[in-house]
Formats: sequence, C-alpha cells, structure tokens
Amino acid sequence: MPIHAPEEPLFTKAKENTAEQIQIYSSDDRFFPDIRGIVHIDLVPEGQTVNQVYYKEVSTNLHERVSRRRPEMWKNSSWVLNQDNAPAHNALAVKTFLTKHKITVLEHPLYSPGLSPCDFFLFPEIKSALRGTRFESIDTVKAKGTELMNKLSEDGLQHCFQQWKIHMEWCRDRGGEYIEGGAISIV
Repeated sequence: MPIHAPEEPLFTKAKENTAEQIQIYSSDDRFFPDIRGIVHIDLVPEGQTVNQVYYKEVSTNLHERVSRRRPEMWKNSSWVLNQDNAPAHNALAVKTFLTKHKITVLEHPLYSPGLSPCDFFLFPEIKSALRGTRFESIDTVKAKGTELMNKLSEDGLQHCFQQWKIHMEWCRDRGGEYIEGGAISIV
C-alpha cells in the first residue's frame, strides 16, 4: 500500500490521472462503484459495528469481487481503493491485508468528508428516489436501496467521478483543508 512520505504531495494520483484513466472504488458505507457500474455492495447488518475485523472481511469480499467483475483491472492492478480515515480503515490488520494483496489505497487528508462520493452523489440520489416512500421493514429499505444503487447509470457514475476529481483537486489546492460542498446532480 503506498503511503505518502512527508515530502510527497498528497493526491499525486488524482493530479496525474483523469477519472477515465483510473478506476476508483469508494469504501463509504460499503458501496464500491467505478465509472462503469457497481462492483460491490456490502450492507452492514443491523447491530454490526464496523470495526477492523468486519472491514477486513469487507476488503476480502471486495478483493474477490474485483477479480470476478473487473478481471482486466485485477490482472494489471489498475484499480485504486478510495477510503477515508475511519479507524477500521487504518487498523493494522486491514493495512496488512491491503498490502499483502497489493491493493493501492488513495489516502484522504484528515477530516475530509467532502471527498466521499457517497456524501455528494450516492446519498442525495438515493434519498431523492426514496423521498415520501413508506417501508414495512429495514429489509425492504435495504432491498430498495440496493436496487437503486444497481440502477445507477454509467453516465451518472462517470459524472460522479469527474466531480470527485474536482473535489480532490480543491482539497489538494487548499493543502488538505476541509471543504464543505453541496450535492452534485447527475447529467
């Protein structure tokens, strides 16, 4: 796993590559898209704490899923995991797993929720689609949310990653400072 040395600038990858050249997966709430579609969804079971043991299991599932759904990226290791600084993500067991499996991680600056595609894209899209709907159970909410995530268009995901790149550049240009931004809309 690449770790930035203090003298290296943050977001080197985001600066050098366009959203079309590099596939980025977001680990926010276990939603893993790329610009072509959803690679993996892992809904956290009710009552489950997202700790290092659970997140390592999620990482294992993602690792296996990428090998099946994106074999070309798997073979040449051209995918990057975009995750925030949650304690479970930074646990030694998780970092060891990611290093062992040569999974490149794009590190976030501290306290940077504005860099999460879930915050500025997924949650607003899902909330908008569910607004005014009444559900009988948590399971029906999860089923509908999963259905909506799987229906996200390739154009919408490409737009999301273009916006993500802009958010990363804003943060980089401000030395990693937190940026609060609104939701983006899909084209």
